[in-house]
Amino acid sequence: MPLYEYECSQCDKSIELLVRSAEEQVSCPECGSDQLTRLMSAPAAPNMKGANGSLPMASEGQSCGAPRCCGGICQ
Repeated sequence: MPLYEYECSQCDKSIELLVRSAEEQVSCPECGSDQLTRLMSAPAAPNMKGANGSLPMASEGQSCGAPRCCGGICQ
């Protein structure tokens, strides 16, 4: 379920709403208005750096824990 960012035309609040389907009617939780403009928002990039600022490394046959790790071939 996508999380969208909207701006309300009535109260000028920026809000994030979880939208389950394209047909779902959304309204401002602050004032109840349905005059919302969906904003363009950039997705967040995953943080793949370890505690020391470098990319995590794995021992052979072990996962480094990074997203999409292939089990030790990231050395």
